[in-house]
Amino acid sequence: MMDRPTGGGQPTPEFEAQQAAWEAASAKGKPRSGPGSGATDRTLSDIPLKTCYGPADIAELDLARDLAWPGQYPYTRGIHPNGFRDRLWTMRQFAGFGTARQTNERYHFLLAQGQMGLSVAFDMPTLMGYDSDAPHARGEVGKCGVAIDSLADMEVLFEGIDMGKITTSMTINGPAAIAVAQYIAAAEKKGIPRAMLGGTIQADILKEYIAQKEWIFPPRPHMRVIVDMIQFCTEQMPKWNTISISGYHIREAGSTAAQELAFTLADGFAYVEACMKAGMDVDSFAPRLSYFFNAHIDFFEEIAKFRAARRIYARRMREKYGAKDPKSWQLRFHTQTAGCSATAQQPENNIVRVAYEALSAVLGGTQSLHTNSMDEVLALPTEKSVEIALRTQQVLAYETNVTNVVDPLGGSYFVEALTDEMERQAEAYFAQIEEFGGVIEAIEAGFFQKEIADASYRYQRSVESKDRVIVGVNHFTRDEERGDMDLLKITEETEREQAASVRAVRESRDANAVAKALGRLKAACADPKDNLMPHLIDCVNAYCTEGEIVDTMVSVYGRYTERSVF
Repeated sequence: MMDRPTGGGQPTPEFEAQQAAWEAASAKGKPRSGPGSGATDRTLSDIPLKTCYGPADIAELDLARDLAWPGQYPYTRGIHPNGFRDRLWTMRQFAGFGTARQTNERYHFLLAQGQMGLSVAFDMPTLMGYDSDAPHARGEVGKCGVAIDSLADMEVLFEGIDMGKITTSMTINGPAAIAVAQYIAAAEKKGIPRAMLGGTIQADILKEYIAQKEWIFPPRPHMRVIVDMIQFCTEQMPKWNTISISGYHIREAGSTAAQELAFTLADGFAYVEACMKAGMDVDSFAPRLSYFFNAHIDFFEEIAKFRAARRIYARRMREKYGAKDPKSWQLRFHTQTAGCSATAQQPENNIVRVAYEALSAVLGGTQSLHTNSMDEVLALPTEKSVEIALRTQQVLAYETNVTNVVDPLGGSYFVEALTDEMERQAEAYFAQIEEFGGVIEAIEAGFFQKEIADASYRYQRSVESKDRVIVGVNHFTRDEERGDMDLLKITEETEREQAASVRAVRESRDANAVAKALGRLKAACADPKDNLMPHLIDCVNAYCTEGEIVDTMVSVYGRYTERSVF
């Protein structure tokens, strides 16, 4: 058996002799050939890998400065001293389709299966600020999420659900402030004050310009909307996470892990700076910021990414932005398994992929988790596939015992070296963004978009050359076609029903109240000193539709058109 180095981890002469012998034996090895052999020397993100890692690879690691203990600055090993021993992560399955009534039924099903929190998926017209009967909405109503046109839909969505006890995450960005207003109004109609509401709104408009492309207004006025929302929620909703800065969609667009890490944190710091510029004290809002990351298939790379994210964030928040409250230094994040790693071929394989990705998120210390369903690459998930995805988390939480030790991979030569490399690459990107003058300037120059496009191209080439194997796609394929699989289908009848519903709302409301509320909102949009949120809540309570509210704001701010980058 190999002797362990002594003296606090410093290699002894005997250990160095063992290392020399291993290196000599390793040099005689024959590289693996065949599919996948071209990528054995690098991570999924093309970070070069050694065959084996040892003490020399973490020689610069300072235990107190870089690691400490769980729950201690810089939180590399987690933000809670006892990790999941004290409390499991929140199992929060993303769900939404068709009408509010259909999605409400799915929520009751998920809660009955042991889900701990709700997560709302909105359809494309809602995400883009169009009502369901608008010409731009045709063919898309209820397809990729639930259609929410007005307060009437939000009321139905949470019918029979105690909004004061459940936490809700809403994945919406362009009209995020409107969705928050609808959520507040729906709760208050149940007698639940806004101060009791817990959950998260994504509202990360910067990553829309970078990756997902679901924007409405130009970047600069939209930042004003976001800051207004953060300030309002900070003052009136102490349990609400005011924004969820999202790397998930950056990764889904084709970025590397390091790009996801760097661009997400850069966005987060841009929101911090905008709020501080608006006169907010950093410790008043920073503890309620949250993040949203992708758990991709390269197991150790993902764990290193999560650990590096916490360390970078803690240092920046304390040293650059002067935060004094330790909660302001703690990066809290939700994770979703990688949609882009799922395959239409042999879709059952996606169950296996999701399990490994979920494990990386848990070992990386996530605060909440969504596990994708095996059929999501084909359609919205069925109840059966959603149940399997939730059971994957439950098996992980209650059967594997991985929750019994905090940061069990901490101290691994490889994981610590990879964590350091993730931090180094992120800092290099921060420097490049700073050269542009900041995140918005880099967006306007097309920097992020080009970096992601180049990374996506390199990855696709590696798949086509079979340097990287995708099981069931470019290797281990089968000749027979995929068998029939039950899929959830949204019919044209759903769209007609939702369009009729929004028209009925317009016909039954007080038209005079609607006109007055929209008029006050328009005036507030033109006045940078007037917080928009109270006016949005007034519009929602008057049953203005989302499309009407958005059109009113567009009349002041305009609509954004992206500049093409080649």
